[in-house]
Amino acid sequence: MGELSTKSAKRFWPSLHPEPNVVVFGANGGIGNALIQHLGSALADGNVSAFSRIGSAGIEDENVVVEYATQAAEAGPIDVVIVATGILHDENGLRPEKRLADLNAANLARSFEINAIGPSLVAKHFLPLLRRDVKTVFVALSARVGSISDNRLGGWAAYRASKAALNMLLKTAAIEQRRSNPDSIVATLHPGTVDTPLSAPFQSNLKPGQLFTAQDAAHHIVDVIEALTPADSGGFFAWNGTPIEY
Repeated sequence: MGELSTKSAKRFWPSLHPEPNVVVFGANGGIGNALIQHLGSALADGNVSAFSRIGSAGIEDENVVVEYATQAAEAGPIDVVIVATGILHDENGLRPEKRLADLNAANLARSFEINAIGPSLVAKHFLPLLRRDVKTVFVALSARVGSISDNRLGGWAAYRASKAALNMLLKTAAIEQRRSNPDSIVATLHPGTVDTPLSAPFQSNLKPGQLFTAQDAAHHIVDVIEALTPADSGGFFAWNGTPIEY
């Protein structure tokens, strides 16, 4: 359910409306929670709506998204939407595949449901709520392994494919959004490898400096949002703002 708060502090998003209305999905996750904490302590005279799963119901359920949109709209036009949800593995046997022979139809469907369908439903219902005639931003967390041109190792088929689908869905949304709200930006972001339960089983081979804290990731996301311009809409960007090829 939505959790609304208003904070006053030094402004760190000068390119946005001076009293931004911000929505964060995935508030119970590592990055989502860090974003809520960061925004809550530093956001200037703005509103933050934080949404997370209700039991088994998440943003892959369109009825849930409609309810969230109704709640968020009560605070007025929206300036920033951050979708910080995603799945790589779970307690029900979902694991990244080492080879195509490991592919499982149910796991593939689950990956698409959480990583691609959910965020695209949020875009469907929240893009029309964005403020007009000023810069607004809709971003969803993707992953570098979702880049088709950057795939040199294979494996992780379901996760790769679902994140590639997310990139395409939001690229398509960006094209439509440019026609109706040209100051609006739609993009996907790769937050880097972040120390959260999602990456925990796969951290052992990382080199020093390759693992970010959730707090690091939150700061990076905020910085990238500030740097984005309407010309960047439809793009896919790394944690430091560098473009990533699809």
